[in-house]
Amino acid sequence: MKRLFDLLFSIFILILFLPFGLIISILILFSSPGGIFYRQERVGKNGKVFKLLKFRSMRINADKSGKLTVGMRDNRITGIGYFIRKYKLDEFPQFINVLKGEMSIVGPRPEVPDYVALYDSNQREILKVKPGITDYASLEYFTENELLAKSDNPEKTYIEEIMPAKIKLNEKYLANPTLSSDLKIIWLTFKKIVGLK
Repeated sequence: MKRLFDLLFSIFILILFLPFGLIISILILFSSPGGIFYRQERVGKNGKVFKLLKFRSMRINADKSGKLTVGMRDNRITGIGYFIRKYKLDEFPQFINVLKGEMSIVGPRPEVPDYVALYDSNQREILKVKPGITDYASLEYFTENELLAKSDNPEKTYIEEIMPAKIKLNEKYLANPTLSSDLKIIWLTFKKIVGLK
């Protein structure tokens, strides 16, 4: 049932978003050298690594100077990148990851291998399900990059404070992974993106 919902919802969103996606693609191409998409290795179900898709919002090779984005004024972010990040538009290509069966609409956000390597045995339980585009942690840490911008050591803050808190929220989801909870998370995510209370 979840897989069928993921497929139908992703097809609907991709068709609906197609005109905006084409405009964003053109703006990305004109804003800085490089391709339209950014592909990053993330860890999926059962520890399998896959390439997560995003619209490129940073300059080429920006990830070589750090995997975390610190604040919306990170100088690696392109002009159009600020806009698409603010409204989470850079995340929409991940619906293609859902169609490919690598992700679900709702599920624990996939981490990069470097950070998954730090999980203890209990934390690795979240790798038993497909990662998602959104989850409780995405809602709680909607402005994560702003929190990191206030830290003297963003990576330390992420590893020691934010990442464990996110995993706890993922465990909350895994305790009740129903279609109704998925719909609730999708609705709350939509409200966050458009600024509704």
